[in-house]
Amino acid sequence: MKLNALNALVVAIEEGSLRSAARRLKVSQPALSKMVRELEVELSATLLVRTSQGVMPTVQGQVLFEHAQKITKELRAATDKILQLGGDMRGVLNIAAVPVAVMLVMPETLRTFGKEFPNIRLRISEELFVEQLQRLRSGQVDIVVGGIPEGLASGEFVTEELIQTTMVVVVRKGSPHAQATNLSQLVQAKWVYTNAGTDTGYAKRLFEKHGLPAPAVGAVVNSTLTLLALVGSSDYVGLLPEQIARHPLAAPYISLVPLIEPGLALTVGAIVLRDAVVSPAIRHFIRHLHRAAH
Repeated sequence: MKLNALNALVVAIEEGSLRSAARRLKVSQPALSKMVRELEVELSATLLVRTSQGVMPTVQGQVLFEHAQKITKELRAATDKILQLGGDMRGVLNIAAVPVAVMLVMPETLRTFGKEFPNIRLRISEELFVEQLQRLRSGQVDIVVGGIPEGLASGEFVTEELIQTTMVVVVRKGSPHAQATNLSQLVQAKWVYTNAGTDTGYAKRLFEKHGLPAPAVGAVVNSTLTLLALVGSSDYVGLLPEQIARHPLAAPYISLVPLIEPGLALTVGAIVLRDAVVSPAIRHFIRHLHRAAH
């Protein structure tokens, strides 16, 4: 099975058109069709069907597409790493970052890293809760900049501490919950959980730390904007890094609840997979993160 044929199939399905795929790959349409046809003959299966809008995969084609995507992505990553090891700093870095990192360290990091390595494209996505680290494990991102989970497996990940923050309890301006003085008064409030599920999360962790049952779940989000919208316009209760809660963009709409219990301390750092060969781009990006943090 030829790699260029697999790549032709991937691009054809991504584009939904043989003509667009041929243009993207800079080959003729007949040449691209021939590569796909060779795959079909080799596998004795139809991989693409033509429609009035272009082409779409068959069930067999979708299976091969999903596996071929992973293969081509790994090959691109390997090619970038080899070029970087040889001094040719180009490629793509995919970064997942929590909001406090986006606000405090990312702007300066992007400025200095981009100036030193203009040929490396940076793609940044926001993450509110990175405990699972599934996107890092699956290769969707190269670096996570977020709260370092307790008990993180050192055999699987490498961490670099960057900044300290505290997750504080926030409510809308004028909320009756703003008068609470201890966590027990907020157990029955509707809380915004920042995670894919409710079995983990900063809210649950805060209450457990102080020997209290997890609070009621009002909503589950994975977006800072959604959390701020819910908390700022209703009687939901949430947790935010103190630097964000006090930021001029958020402060007019939310209040910090003056609880006797301390907030949840959180160390924000860079997390990468413990790979045999960490790419130079990742090493340099972490160096720039440290510079921005300090």
